[in-house]
Amino acid sequence: MKNVLVTGACINTGVDIVKRFAAEGYNVAFTGRSPEKVAAAEALYKKEFPNSVIRGFARDSHDAQGNVDQEGVRSLYEELDSLDLTPETVVLNAADQGLGMKIFENPLSDFQKVLNTNILWNYCMVEEGAKRMMKNGVGNFVFVNSNTAYRAIPDRIAYVTSKGAQLGMMRALALDLGKYGIRVNAVLPGMIKTDRWEKNPDFYRDVPSRFTPIGDVAIGADIADAVYYLAAHGRNTTGAELVVDGGNTIQLYPIIPESK
Repeated sequence: MKNVLVTGACINTGVDIVKRFAAEGYNVAFTGRSPEKVAAAEALYKKEFPNSVIRGFARDSHDAQGNVDQEGVRSLYEELDSLDLTPETVVLNAADQGLGMKIFENPLSDFQKVLNTNILWNYCMVEEGAKRMMKNGVGNFVFVNSNTAYRAIPDRIAYVTSKGAQLGMMRALALDLGKYGIRVNAVLPGMIKTDRWEKNPDFYRDVPSRFTPIGDVAIGADIADAVYYLAAHGRNTTGAELVVDGGNTIQLYPIIPESK
């Protein structure tokens, strides 16, 4: 059986990604920040997929001093090695959303925290995983990025910055790791119907980005399908971006019905 590691997989899109790979017969390792949430998610996954090996690991992108937890990344991969769960596929889904970040108000440390998670920690995840993949001459990484890498949204300066930088890193990694048979790609979701959608119906009913050319917004399974395609079927695809946003990126501005 093949092994996959999915970061940030206790809620929302991460859950759908785990389920997509488990349904295809993969052994699945996943991470989350909270030990309690990781344990609860692991129990639910095992109940739904009793024939798959599914293991959760509590990991934060930062250590107790607030630095990128490179040692935590190393220990994660070492534990996966010991369990015979060394991943051929790594899905980099975990992210610091950087919500409500305002210029002139938030300190520089808030900006740095988002970049530490979304860029530096993910780089550590790739570097450590690629050391294993290169020995086998095969492997792949999929970043769950965002269409905000190209289209900025208010009060999310650090997040938007990090997603643009992450795409540059993805392309550079694809170039440097290609000679080892390792592919690196990215899925760019737009708005997704996550728990925030359910908790804030008034806001999401009228937010402009919900008015997509195809008239609908993605669900987590749509993102999981795109991730799985790049991981399992994109044999000759690397350094690529797959946008899953209902067409939002192609329009200059949303066409909002007059009734709204």
